[in-house]
Amino acid sequence: MSDTKITYKDAGVDIDAGNKFVNLIKPLVKATSRPEVIADIGGFGGLFSLNTNKYKNPVLVSGTDGVGTKLKVAFMAGKHDTVGIDLVAMCVNDIIVQGAEPLFFLDYLATGKLHPEKAAEIVKGISDGCVQAGCALIGGETAEMPGFYAKDEYDLAGFTVGVVERDNIIDGSSITVGNKLIGITSSGLHSNGFSLARKVIFEIMGLTIHAPLPGLGKTVAEELLTPTRIYVKTILNLRRDFRVNGIAHITGGGLLENIPRILPHGCKAVIHRDSWQMPDIFKMLQESGNIEESELFRTFNCGIGMVLAVPENEAEEILIRLSGLNEQAFPIGEVAKCKPGEECVELV
Repeated sequence: MSDTKITYKDAGVDIDAGNKFVNLIKPLVKATSRPEVIADIGGFGGLFSLNTNKYKNPVLVSGTDGVGTKLKVAFMAGKHDTVGIDLVAMCVNDIIVQGAEPLFFLDYLATGKLHPEKAAEIVKGISDGCVQAGCALIGGETAEMPGFYAKDEYDLAGFTVGVVERDNIIDGSSITVGNKLIGITSSGLHSNGFSLARKVIFEIMGLTIHAPLPGLGKTVAEELLTPTRIYVKTILNLRRDFRVNGIAHITGGGLLENIPRILPHGCKAVIHRDSWQMPDIFKMLQESGNIEESELFRTFNCGIGMVLAVPENEAEEILIRLSGLNEQAFPIGEVAKCKPGEECVELV
């Protein structure tokens, strides 16, 4: 047996780097704080005191998600300060569609080798996303896993909890034939469809990460790393004054797979293709990859990040409100009766 002493650091886990990282992110975490947060980071659990006096019958709503292979693009570009926004967006957008105000957020970062400065860039994005969503970053886990992940790669997962009054839960059950469908625009691909997008751009088109995208006026990295939009404050604003019967977050599966998740039995969504201008990135992917339209609409958001089902008599006022909130939104269709054997989403 050798007399050589080995340490955890020799095995690839640097506790000192972890401590440095925690010190770097403390101000980023503090920037997201809410009055209900009653402990700083560093404890075994995050503490959040829910003021039950504010609610009559509160229901907690939870969500978890990741960023998918968009992270591969971040690795290629060496840019890590926006994928955290994507992480928060994917989680909070999933609970706001049920009417829940996000309260707090936790993250999980796993990497082959912890680089404190790079990891702090990631958390900066998470902090920025939490500020946009109005929720507190109250904790997380950073796992250095040598031999499991490549040294310069990492994976992210996020977790959020929100609250909604039981009587105000949005679940689509009140959607009826004749409801209008309003689409709020996305910022681009958001965080879905990247495996197909990367195949088209890097394999079929043969572009490099910092190459210009033909006709788009942006590089590959600039376009693909555009952060996912966070719709929380917009939806909360609408809920104060309008009836919103259902909301679909357009993620993996696109319009064709996500809208049916909120439709009651016997209803279908009729979507008018020409009711909004599809962003050029989707047109480029379709043309360069020879992607069929049905595949495009069931993979990408195609320029629409949220779809709202609203009463016909309130649709115009809702569109005016959205414009006042600097949102680009369009009347993209309506709810119709679905006959047996028909698809739940019809593109016309």
